[in-house]
Amino acid sequence: MKKIPLRKCTGCGEMRTKKEMIRVLKTPEGTIVLDVTGKKNGRGAYLCNQIECFRKARKGKGLERSLQCVIPNEVYEELEKELMTDDAGQ
Repeated sequence: MKKIPLRKCTGCGEMRTKKEMIRVLKTPEGTIVLDVTGKKNGRGAYLCNQIECFRKARKGKGLERSLQCVIPNEVYEELEKELMTDDAGQ
């Protein structure tokens, strides 16, 4: 039997399969981006594919703790826009 990788959401704290989640990535250059493929290099944090989880992670600074950096408001706003367009596309 193959082991299914589980990840913890930085917003709600739920454990889910890696494929059900969105990876937020801090690249080696220090930029914060959404990693749709889940394979880019850098430090990653996972969020459920729901805007509510993103807002919880922002309010509780879960992403900042996981990525070990301070995230500017502009980056949060950009990530929120990308998440909103991803939700509309599904």
